[in-house]
Amino acid sequence: MRTDFFKRHSHTFTAIVCVLAAVIALVSSAFFAVVNSEAVQTAGAGTSSTRSLPIYCVETEEKKIAISFDCAWGVDYTDELLDIMEKNDVRCTFFAVQFWVEKYPEYAEKIVNAGHELGTHSRTHSYMSKLSEAEIRSELSSSAAAIEKATGHKTNLFRAPYGDYNNLLIDTAKDMGLYTIQWDVDSLDWKNLSATEIALRIVNGAKNGSIILCHNNGLHTAKSLPLVFSTLKNRGFTFVPIGELIYKDNYTIDASGKQHQK
Repeated sequence: MRTDFFKRHSHTFTAIVCVLAAVIALVSSAFFAVVNSEAVQTAGAGTSSTRSLPIYCVETEEKKIAISFDCAWGVDYTDELLDIMEKNDVRCTFFAVQFWVEKYPEYAEKIVNAGHELGTHSRTHSYMSKLSEAEIRSELSSSAAAIEKATGHKTNLFRAPYGDYNNLLIDTAKDMGLYTIQWDVDSLDWKNLSATEIALRIVNGAKNGSIILCHNNGLHTAKSLPLVFSTLKNRGFTFVPIGELIYKDNYTIDASGKQHQK
């Protein structure tokens, strides 16, 4: 009797199960679609509309580029760097940590007197994304004051140690009148690459508006520069300090860190 009942109604049970499965699948699909949509919107807001960026490079039709040197440890090769740039009629930008400026004030002055720029590289060369706003302001104001004391010139350029930054750092520096400068061409000279390897990295990466990262105490940096300068000048490039490359007002910075004139 019971068997006959199930035989008679088996098609009905099957239909009900299929309907329930379809409803569950539809609800699940709609639920995950909403979740994924919200995730995409959240990610978009976090990575584009609210992120503050330093200047990695500049959008320009002119064949202008800038080479920069971070100064934190020693001056062993700094005179050689300055001599090579003078011989090649190149002006550049140095970024110096406060304790470097205070230890070598004569070099800070020599850099500026030679026609180069000197920007701050912080007071203590710390990971500044880990600092509070008050600590950031202290680092930047103190290091900028040390540069002015040593050279008689104010600076409005800043490079974060290790290239480490967050919104708070970028926004605080901007509020203090400082342009935060990153780079789009990394020489990797701090890895003690050969002069040829350094030069090849620079000349192969450079393009209109590029900012090149080097270090004043790189083991083979100075020896790489004659090849860098001759090759890029032969390609029509002109080297200018970063302050003459970037836009000072009416600009935007896209998601890649490229600065554009409005």
